[in-house]
Amino acid sequence: MSEAGASRPLAVTAGEPAGIGPDLCLALAQRPPAGVRLVLLADRGLLEQRARTLGLSVELPPYTPGDKAALSLLHLPAAASVMPGRPDARNASYVLACLRRAVEGCLSGEFAGLVTGPVHKGVINAAGIPFSGHTEYLAQLTGTPRVVMMLTCIPPHASPLTPHPLRVALATTHLPLRAVADAIDRVSLTETLRILDAALKRDFGCAQPHILVAGLNPHAGEGGHLGREDTDIIAPVLQALRAQGLRLTGPLPADTLFQPQHLDQADAVLAMYHDQGLPVLKYACFGQAVNVTLGLPIVRTSVDHGTALELAGTGRAHDTSLRAAIALAAEMAAKRRVRGEG
Repeated sequence: MSEAGASRPLAVTAGEPAGIGPDLCLALAQRPPAGVRLVLLADRGLLEQRARTLGLSVELPPYTPGDKAALSLLHLPAAASVMPGRPDARNASYVLACLRRAVEGCLSGEFAGLVTGPVHKGVINAAGIPFSGHTEYLAQLTGTPRVVMMLTCIPPHASPLTPHPLRVALATTHLPLRAVADAIDRVSLTETLRILDAALKRDFGCAQPHILVAGLNPHAGEGGHLGREDTDIIAPVLQALRAQGLRLTGPLPADTLFQPQHLDQADAVLAMYHDQGLPVLKYACFGQAVNVTLGLPIVRTSVDHGTALELAGTGRAHDTSLRAAIALAAEMAAKRRVRGEG
């Protein structure tokens, strides 16, 4: 990472306090990533208690804006005591307060970007706070009308000489399957593809991105016999955007789309819904992938996994995805800084 990109720290939120997020933050404190400065946003007492549980000795210097520490802690108090593996809805406000503070810092220029640990949607909703996910919440906090969720990784089987990243973006995110078809219309699909195309150019160095677009229905609708969305909505949108210069292939049957002969010629895949595209990516590289929110005015990456309550405090949590998310956020932030965008 360049010195220009390293001038401001990345904010790292610990996420659900009863999950493995605190364990992962402690792993970072034990071995901070090289070439990037980190500010952990979490409850100091929680991290110190979890360190004792794990038998760790870590140093967590307090964060002071403008300091040059490789890793420091911005203390935000939890609302209730924390037991590993036992979430408490009273701490939902604490989880969201960490996110709000991190986003405020990113928008003001205090932080170069945001890396988020896993949150528990059910616990936050149990506290009476409507919450469908990080992606939607961050869009709300930043006043962004539309964002795109994308996961990316380099599969373990990729050639070490020419590693080809797998990137899967979503046309819809955290929706019940019954609601997906109604959520896909020409306007939203057009905006999603434009955001994806722009982000691939801006943050991933793809000069002329080639995007494969999955159909919604089996066999991409079988010419309208298995649903009209592919022929009446998706295909016309792709045709219109191709006329504007976007490189789009589809709609393609999702059951054969994720083949090397297709993926090796593309920069990203747009799946129509969460469980159409993400099972493939997570099968290929779960625990090593990174979740990226495209279209935000800030850099945001995240781990590819959940809170893993059963692993909290056991010492068996792996930090591979978090470190990958930090590396990608640092790379994105450096590119934006070089362009004078951050």
